[in-house]
Amino acid sequence: MSKARELAELGAVYDDGALANRNVIINGEMQVSQRGTSFASVGNVYTLDRFSIYKQNAGSAFTVSQSSVTDLAGFANAFKVDCTTADTSLASNEQVHVAYKAEGQDLQRFQKGHATALGFTLSFYVKTNKTGVYTIKLFDRDNTRDVSGSYTVADANWNRYTVNFPADTTGKFDDDNASSLEIFFQLVQGSDTTGGTLNTAWRSNSDASAASGQVNFADSTSNDWEITGVQLEVGDTATDFEHRTFADELQRCRRYAYLVGKENGKMFTSACFARSGYLDLVYGPLPLLQELRASPTLTYGGNIRGTNFTRGYSTQTTTDLVTYDFGSTKLGGIRVTFPSDWTAGDEVFIGDHDGTGFILLDAEL
Repeated sequence: MSKARELAELGAVYDDGALANRNVIINGEMQVSQRGTSFASVGNVYTLDRFSIYKQNAGSAFTVSQSSVTDLAGFANAFKVDCTTADTSLASNEQVHVAYKAEGQDLQRFQKGHATALGFTLSFYVKTNKTGVYTIKLFDRDNTRDVSGSYTVADANWNRYTVNFPADTTGKFDDDNASSLEIFFQLVQGSDTTGGTLNTAWRSNSDASAASGQVNFADSTSNDWEITGVQLEVGDTATDFEHRTFADELQRCRRYAYLVGKENGKMFTSACFARSGYLDLVYGPLPLLQELRASPTLTYGGNIRGTNFTRGYSTQTTTDLVTYDFGSTKLGGIRVTFPSDWTAGDEVFIGDHDGTGFILLDAEL
């Protein structure tokens, strides 16, 4: 029997020497952080790729960073939350959590909504100096259903935790590219969610008992919480964490966020300068290395410049407008506003001038 067939019969697939567990749906090693490595006073934003932080009515403040890991074998990075402003008296509707969202078309193997539905097993490594009970909520956005689980931190070391969630025979996940399952790693919860007994069975979504027993991570500016090695699997058993190459992880992340720039002197695109009414515009194609999940929104920043080769290499910093003007999830184009003294037909290169200029195409869930 070939090695590939032997492994397949054991529940794995064999591809170029790399093992891939068919049951692993979500995998987070915190290797990729296209938007940056440190984010101060965060609230309701994506930070490290595929992970966001959510704040509701919170008096606390946090810095999120891509931290270096030196004391956990096999891992080099983590998602770190540092409490920078404490809140010891929580309002009833306060919430702070770290979130991950998954497309419905990636979740069909859970068979949710069928009599044959399978359970969910979430495993991860956490290190925090704030000991106690932490809660996790799974939210089925398609059917507005939820279930919660918990893990208990007893020391300030790295530990691997496994939380099992039951199968749900009610409500199928939509087979599309929208958010179907959302995982909330809860850090701060007010009394609206912490009373009673923790809800560990699927139900119609409710705040009540969704975070019963949750510690207040925001009670001191000394508190730090780090997570890595996040893995969601089908069934009731956690397997060893499935490490991916950086190249593989970057390509997966670019489906949701695609960063161009932050490379000194590098060109984004080239185009022919055109005039349209009162606007002086450059239209340039923007090839994508990975098909985006959906048509993106565009943000830009830093020192982006257009170099006009027709006019003897004159340059101009773009300060007015950069938009994702045409294209699809596979090929896009940008529109840039420049001064009126440039002439239609000029050949223009657009790029990062000093290592700070960037364009971010955001197709997050």
